[in-house]
Amino acid sequence: MKTTTMLVLSDPREPQLSMLAALSDHANVVIGNSAEAFAEVALDAAIILNWSGSLGLLRDVFRMSPHLRWMHSRAAGLEQTLFPELVTSNVILTNGSGVFSPSLGEFVLGAILYFAKGFRRMIRNQMAGLWDPFDVVSISGETVGIIGYGDIGHAVAARVKAVGLKVLAVKRHPFQTGEADPLVEQIYGSNERMKMLPGCDYVVVAAPLNDETRGLIGEAEFAAMKPTAVVINVGRGPVIDESAMISALSEGRIKGAALDVFDQEPLPKGHPLYALENVLLSPHCADHTPDWLDNAMRFFIAQFERFRSGEPLLNVVDKKLGY
Repeated sequence: MKTTTMLVLSDPREPQLSMLAALSDHANVVIGNSAEAFAEVALDAAIILNWSGSLGLLRDVFRMSPHLRWMHSRAAGLEQTLFPELVTSNVILTNGSGVFSPSLGEFVLGAILYFAKGFRRMIRNQMAGLWDPFDVVSISGETVGIIGYGDIGHAVAARVKAVGLKVLAVKRHPFQTGEADPLVEQIYGSNERMKMLPGCDYVVVAAPLNDETRGLIGEAEFAAMKPTAVVINVGRGPVIDESAMISALSEGRIKGAALDVFDQEPLPKGHPLYALENVLLSPHCADHTPDWLDNAMRFFIAQFERFRSGEPLLNVVDKKLGY
């Protein structure tokens, strides 16, 4: 018997939506990309799945759904999900945290090797037909500092530790006495990042975006880094002060940056980051494996089964903290 009304904010043509047919015995699934699409059913809705809806649409549909109990965001980042009415409500919010982390961890490892082994120089010389041997860096024994040690940070640590790098991390709530993480040599509190940065060869930014983290890595942080340091951002663009980063890169105060996220996306034509030789750009697709959307939907379907059976949901968001 169908007892649950579920609203899915998405273009109805997206292929992964067909996977929701598995819920047909237990849920009345209504898909749409406008508030009008939900006008006749929102009053009964218990669940919203924000698959690809805008923040404005999500807010409108939320206001139409007085009996809502649970909202799930396909994405891990919540800057396009959170709004004041949701934050103060009793609605449970979950997200896709962890679903995409393995691929992001691999991107970080690839970026480290890209800079250590001079892949840009190799490709440039190859295209020019130039035989020009040069020295490369061994990454074994070097240090990775992770800003934001959550699911993505843990995925990064597992991969870089496996190839011999040392791992440090900044975490909002450091481990209590007696707790340990075999992947990390030392955990710093969020206000201790300046202690960690001078010892890092690679600085991985994996923090969520909220009021506390916006502009977290700025002039002072870049000044504290080694001139040979590489910054890798797989969190959210605005966690780094973009103008401060461009200055540090342009002036050679850090070695380079590998970026999957930006202040403005798509990155505008003519943006200075395009022209910097010491930057590796990924158009926010480092986690876009062939099955990334299928995996996101499988995770939601498993969450629905937990919801239906009264089990605790995974990835419950602290709405006030924003992660």
